[in-house]
Amino acid sequence: MSLLNTVRNTIVPVHKEGYVFVAAFFVASLILGWIFEPLFWVGLVLTLWCAYFFRDPERMTPQDDDLVISPADGKVSSIQMVTPPAELDLGSEPMLRISVFMNVFNCHVNRSPVRGRVVSINYRSGSFVNAELDKASEDNERNGLVIETVHGQVGVVQIAGLVARRILCWANNNEPLDAGERFGLIRFGSRLDVFLPAGAAARVSLGQTAIAGETVLAEFGSPKGPVISRRS
Repeated sequence: MSLLNTVRNTIVPVHKEGYVFVAAFFVASLILGWIFEPLFWVGLVLTLWCAYFFRDPERMTPQDDDLVISPADGKVSSIQMVTPPAELDLGSEPMLRISVFMNVFNCHVNRSPVRGRVVSINYRSGSFVNAELDKASEDNERNGLVIETVHGQVGVVQIAGLVARRILCWANNNEPLDAGERFGLIRFGSRLDVFLPAGAAARVSLGQTAIAGETVLAEFGSPKGPVISRRS
C-alpha cells in the first residue's frame, strides 16, 4: 500500500480540459512514426510535455480572509499602483496590482486568490502580445472577475499571451468562491493580474516564483511594512 500511495502522490493528474490535446498529440506521434520512425519519439516527447502542461496538482491553501493567495503558478512580474481596467468598474483610483506571468512550463490552472462572491465577469477581445509586457494588461484578450470580499472588491484578470489563444473561466456570477478554488485555465502561456483595494500590502517581490493556491501575494490589515528581499 505504501508503494501504491507513493505512485499516486508522484503522478500529477491531468485536467480534463487537456485530454483532447494529449490524445491529439499522441495520435499525431503515431502517424509521424509510421511515416518516419524517429519522428514518433519527437512526438512522444511533445505528448508528455502536453500532459505536463495540463497538470492539475492538489494545493494546500491557507484559509485566512486577510491573505491574498496567488491565482497562478509563475513569476511575479509586476507590483505597482495602477488604475484598474474600466470594464471591472472598480473606479478610477489606482489600486495595488500584482501580476504573475506563466510560461509554457507552468501549471495553467487558475485559482481564486480570495474568498468571496463573484459579482461580475467581463470578457474583452484583444491582441496577443507577450503577456510579460506591461501593455498586455490593456491590449491583450482578457477575462476579468470582480470578487466581493470582507475587505472590498478584488479584481482578477486572466490575460492571454503571445501563444495563448483560449481563456477558460468556469466561475459564474453570484456564485461563491473559496480561496484556492479552481476557476479557470489559459492555453498556452499567459498572465494573471490581481487588483487589490486599500489596506493590502504586498508580501512577494519582483521575480519571485509563485505557486497557485499556496503563495501569499499580499496581506490586509498588517502593521508590517513592505517586504524587503535579498537576492542570493
